[in-house]
Amino acid sequence: MNAFSRRGACPALSAPMQTGDGLLVRLNPVDGGLSPKSLIGLGESALRHGNGVMEVTARGSLQIRGLSAESARLLAAEVDAMGIAVRTGVPVDTGPLAGIDSQEIADPSSLAERLRAAILETGLTGRLGPKVSVVVDGGGQLGMDALSADVRLKAVRAGEDVHWGVSIAGDGRSAKPLATVDADAARDIAVAALRMVAEKGREAHTRDLSHRQLASLAGWHSIAAPSLLPDISPKRVSGRTEGDAVERHRAPIGLFGLKAAYALGIALPYGSIPAQNLIELATKAAEIGTTEIRLAPGRALLFIGLSPTTCASLQASATTLGFVTSSTDPRTRIAACPGTPACASGRFATRAIAETIATESPDLLDTSLTLHISGCAKGCAHPGAAMLTLVGDENGAGLVVDGTAKALPAGYRPGYDAARGVAAIAAAVHGARHPGETAAACLARLGAAGIAELYRRNQ
Repeated sequence: MNAFSRRGACPALSAPMQTGDGLLVRLNPVDGGLSPKSLIGLGESALRHGNGVMEVTARGSLQIRGLSAESARLLAAEVDAMGIAVRTGVPVDTGPLAGIDSQEIADPSSLAERLRAAILETGLTGRLGPKVSVVVDGGGQLGMDALSADVRLKAVRAGEDVHWGVSIAGDGRSAKPLATVDADAARDIAVAALRMVAEKGREAHTRDLSHRQLASLAGWHSIAAPSLLPDISPKRVSGRTEGDAVERHRAPIGLFGLKAAYALGIALPYGSIPAQNLIELATKAAEIGTTEIRLAPGRALLFIGLSPTTCASLQASATTLGFVTSSTDPRTRIAACPGTPACASGRFATRAIAETIATESPDLLDTSLTLHISGCAKGCAHPGAAMLTLVGDENGAGLVVDGTAKALPAGYRPGYDAARGVAAIAAAVHGARHPGETAAACLARLGAAGIAELYRRNQ
């Protein structure tokens, strides 16, 4: 195994990762977005040097697949020649509409940049593991509640002022709140938390911090813990909880009003699209006056600087090219990893199965349910629990009900036939569903044993 084969690493442009279809690189532009011309150039580089497939990840990173050691170096040289600066070091993520969203509480860009500088100055970059991350969320139409992070800074209103709720180890619902403070103190608490993680080693995360350490962070700068600040706590803002925000998380698809002009969100099906399709879409975007294309969590792209009319034109082109242009598209309810042959760990063709299920069983895939299709037990595409998970192992395609890909499957089918098992579940839900009942609620009534029996039947 060479250095490119390390799992658990982030496959940055300077450190590609080995997969089943060659090397994989991941790019995060420093400026947060790309010009249409730059995205076209990246697509052309992917065609020249990779396997012609481009991806946008769940966290909003751009990936190019199918590289060799030599072609990865050529790709990096072309990225440099195009003048695309990419982020390195500890990820400090802001929302995809940061600074231009008419509804955000505060622009997180300045705080995020100061935090990146502090992490660099304190020498933490080389001491933290590759999966350690920070989120700085200014709120707005596309918040960051759905993303998990080691440290979360979220803007909250405190009368006429803006404060930052600091929490650790989780997403907007599950993270543990520490304090609600001003921007300077928020930066200091975040750096202090990362220092504590670094002292525990490169495998550590903030979830590994002790109660004593958490208490010291909550009292940083003599700032009170959230329980002493009920009116501006990150767990309750304007009469709703962060958990509610997660439940009402808006998909990055459709039309978004900005401080000036509009943005159109378009998603890649399962986060993946042929590079040629992306080139054609970016070309159309350039023709109609798109000023910037931003990568968005949720495997999407945001085309900035449009009018409602030009948005409609670009949306029509994207639909023709196979992109996801509606938040009701059943493909948005499926998380599918690359599977075979793209991933060496994959046991079956996950995305082919996903396409069959989306086409043949769309009624099952309402907004109450996520279907996770994982080529192996690592569960890369959806680390958390899903109502239904198909997972590949030596026995075929296993079904996990209300669990993760690491759980013991309740039943199996051959990998090539997994979609037929899900179709049987969909048919049962269609017949048993009460008026107004969600798919998830109906499945809960059917029970795990009954669902597994439906999946296994008629092999």
